[in-house]
Amino acid sequence: MHEINEFLKWPIWTVVYSIIGILIMFLFIVLAEKFTSFSIKKEIIEDENVALWVMFGCLFIAIAIIIAASIV
Repeated sequence: MHEINEFLKWPIWTVVYSIIGILIMFLFIVLAEKFTSFSIKKEIIEDENVALWVMFGCLFIAIAIIIAASIV
């Protein structure tokens, strides 16, 4: 029984950290939308602002690296 608990511990923690990471990224989008003077949704979807796409992509990668480092 102890082996099963030990086996299931890591996948469960992986799911927990994944959910936390998704929530942090969602929170970042909400805060960025609130504190900028322009509509991020309009800039990305309607105006197709590539620089903003790249900036958000880099920030998401940075957040993912930080979360991955906290797991290890």
